[in-house]
Amino acid sequence: MSWKEDLISGILEVEWGMFASVQAKERSAACQEDPDSFRIIRAANFLTWSETALASYFNDLRLARRDGRNLMTEKYARMEGLIPPLNPDAAPLIERIVRKECLWAEEYLKSNPGARLARPIYSRDDAPGVTSSETYSRAELETYSIQTLEYYYMDILAMSARGENRIALAVENMRRMASGEVADWRELLASAAGRSGGVGYAPCT
Repeated sequence: MSWKEDLISGILEVEWGMFASVQAKERSAACQEDPDSFRIIRAANFLTWSETALASYFNDLRLARRDGRNLMTEKYARMEGLIPPLNPDAAPLIERIVRKECLWAEEYLKSNPGARLARPIYSRDDAPGVTSSETYSRAELETYSIQTLEYYYMDILAMSARGENRIALAVENMRRMASGEVADWRELLASAAGRSGGVGYAPCT
């Protein structure tokens, strides 16, 4: 098992435990009874991360679990406006990340006529029962440590420099897994094709 495979496996295990125990009005119980879909959606994104960013986030999760925190609960509470900002000192960095990912989402749709994302891109399109990727992403990023945010932003800058679109990469990862083209995310990781081409965020996660 490679280090990246080990990291993603560990992250998915901790995240699923947190997600399955969340009590939130925006998600049906069915979502929390479908670990396979959860892992496809989350792994599709984590495959685009560097090992450094993954290791930092895995540490965030382990520290949160040690301290009795559920980062998924906190994320959904932020999405619903039930609690104040979790990481106000990181707000400028979070906004830079969110802006770039929204632009990537726009570029993906423009480059793929007829394609759709699981969420509307911008917060201006939030509505009862509908949360945009912008709002979702901002809430999730607030649960990350400053260190993880910095590593993740470095990933974004590196991908931009290579002319890559992280959203497009994650969408392709998700498509290949959901269609059965590959058995699971481990097969994607093992192949060079795993780097070819998010909806970063689907409705349940």
